[in-house]
Amino acid sequence: MNHTLDLTGFDAKAITPFPIVRDGWSTAPDGTGIDFTNYYMTFDGKPFYGVCGEFHYSRMDPSRWDEQLAKMVAGGINVVATYVFWNHHEEHENVWNFTGRRNLRRVIKLCGKHGLKVIIRLGPFDHGEVRNGGVPDWVYGKPFEARSVNPGFLELARDLYAHIAKQIEGLYFKDGGPIIAAQLDNEYMHSSSPWEMTTGITNEWVPGGHDGFDYVHALRRIAEEEGISAPFYTNTGWGGSPVPDDVLPLWGGYAYRPWLFYAGPGEHPITDEYLYRDFHSDDCPRGESFAPTYAPASKPYACCEMGGGMFSSYNYRFILPMKSVDAMANIKMASGCNFLGYYMYQGGSNPIGDGIYLNEGQLPKISYDFQAALGEFGQTRESYRRLKALHYFGLAFGERLCPLGVVVPQGQSEIDPTDVNTLRWCVRTDGQRGFVFIDNFQDHASTPAKHGETITVTLADGSPVVFDGIGLAPDENCMLPFNMDLDGVTLEAATAQPVTVIRTPGAATRTFVFLKPEGMDDCWFRFANGTVRHITEDRALFDVADDEGHAASILCVSRADADSMTVLDGEALVFAGDAVEQDADRPSIVNGGAAVYQLGDRVVVESTQPSVAVSTYPANYLAGVSVDDKPVRLGVDVSDRVQPTVRRVTDTRYAIELPSDWLEGDGVTDALLRISYSGDVGWLWCGSVLLDDNFCNGDVWEIGLKEYAQLIADNRNQLVLTITPIREGANVNVESSMAARMENADSMVAGLQSVQLQPVYTARFAKA
Repeated sequence: MNHTLDLTGFDAKAITPFPIVRDGWSTAPDGTGIDFTNYYMTFDGKPFYGVCGEFHYSRMDPSRWDEQLAKMVAGGINVVATYVFWNHHEEHENVWNFTGRRNLRRVIKLCGKHGLKVIIRLGPFDHGEVRNGGVPDWVYGKPFEARSVNPGFLELARDLYAHIAKQIEGLYFKDGGPIIAAQLDNEYMHSSSPWEMTTGITNEWVPGGHDGFDYVHALRRIAEEEGISAPFYTNTGWGGSPVPDDVLPLWGGYAYRPWLFYAGPGEHPITDEYLYRDFHSDDCPRGESFAPTYAPASKPYACCEMGGGMFSSYNYRFILPMKSVDAMANIKMASGCNFLGYYMYQGGSNPIGDGIYLNEGQLPKISYDFQAALGEFGQTRESYRRLKALHYFGLAFGERLCPLGVVVPQGQSEIDPTDVNTLRWCVRTDGQRGFVFIDNFQDHASTPAKHGETITVTLADGSPVVFDGIGLAPDENCMLPFNMDLDGVTLEAATAQPVTVIRTPGAATRTFVFLKPEGMDDCWFRFANGTVRHITEDRALFDVADDEGHAASILCVSRADADSMTVLDGEALVFAGDAVEQDADRPSIVNGGAAVYQLGDRVVVESTQPSVAVSTYPANYLAGVSVDDKPVRLGVDVSDRVQPTVRRVTDTRYAIELPSDWLEGDGVTDALLRISYSGDVGWLWCGSVLLDDNFCNGDVWEIGLKEYAQLIADNRNQLVLTITPIREGANVNVESSMAARMENADSMVAGLQSVQLQPVYTARFAKA
């Protein structure tokens, strides 16, 4: 089918100043400045494409912070957002804790070490599925309402901000530090959180707020008076939250919404999150997740809560389709978003308080894995690997992308989400060059493969650009360039997706990296001089030049290669996939199962396999990595030796005995306990400590153990697994003596299928 778009009447995007940064706080010691236009953020006077990942430091053992931040950088993240949960730091009134996993200063400094900018989300109310949304229990007993302009509550907020300010002193952008922005109370006058002091029968909630701009202005005044010197402020924009004119509104999008089922189970509706629209147009259709109170063209469309995963609540359990995450990134980027923001990007585990669990009652007591791109214990998910292609593109070509306007072809914004057959596409362009975005993913539905599609774009000067041979596999998405400048060589069009550009050491020209979309009928490159190159192999490298002496190299890789690829210092690529030994000389590669990241002057390869297929471009970039894709040894395989012994104690309780040397072995740096079970809730204990818990959803439950090594040793290497059964036909009888609560059930379902210990191997390589 042929699809057309006429740009002959196209007007370039009008770019105007958006004055929200504070003079004196928005300039670094070296003179670099942060600023905004109505369309994008600027850094050092140039368009800056932000890729922000939410990471909650207090939800992770600090022994993992350094490596996980390094993985975020390797994944193309350049900004970290984090909540400061009040009740994690002041659980008891006037007793403050900024040590261990609550060491705010240390984690901010680590972000700076890795070159990450930071948005600090201050509260007092955060939500984040934390107990009371982060408001300490003792606040509930005060003679005033939380989240109000009452002087008593504002004085508590002042004390909170003063303690935060002391921790982050000297770490602002103006000091050469990483903090570029702050957010105050989250989703004010839109959402709240259950007050967890009782069982919830009375549905007691933290106040949602009703003081409007007075509350927001009061908090900002207090923050600044206490020394919080962020260059600009952010505010969630949805749900009628008051957003001052000089604050950056932030948006998001969730296609998987457990809160719909807090009152009981049900069927999730198909959402409109995977339709293209122009979020920077004053005519943009309003909806549940986007109903701004301002003219959209007057402020940037930026995100902080795109569904980078999703928690399973008690009544809504599901396995997140990992391709949903980069599909949403494609939709947002195409629809005018110049600042991607994921919630969550890094999963975590709630800390345990003084006799209470610091979570929200609809969730597990400990686990906040969120099925995120980076898992609760550092696992790299398919979404992490797939997102890199779009993130690397934003980092490498953000200056080109940010000013481009959005053109949504007629009818695209009105597609019924249940229509999975119509091709969904959108264009970002200046009228002559740009990118065609295509999506073939829809939440809560199956999309068929697309074949035989053609897109014709008539440019502003009347000349046509034709994309033929378009196909796309189910659940895939892609971005195709037209009239793209490759260092002077004009790429007229391609059915391959641009990813990044690097200059290898000593090279005279740069290498532009593309990926071949999965299911593309005909992958080709067509240049302005008439040259056409068709790509049939998984990895193709070729040179291009024009008659004026411009030249570049092009490396086109498969989707699998792109997922296993990491960009290093803008000069090299590392491809790392877990090797499966089918025969010793020709290992096959499991798509991108390994993680590659940098710590100091070493390149780290981490995998659940002791040998990993690794290659680099250029060849011989890493010492010890051969040019023939042979597996690289990370350590000695100890998986057989470290397997646990499982003893059934009762129908729902199991003792798990680990060997004494379970964390020993060449290259072994961690171990994941993998549990397959059926039932309602799983609980893993070590002595009296609950290590992790899980709402059974049919997936394998993984628990990282390295941070518990001493605790496990103190308990003679024994863990206890308990499984709460699913009770079929259950009813509750409260008429028994002494008002006891008795549950009767026809049958109970609980069972343990397997428990395995999976070593994690790590090796560090120097640059050759």
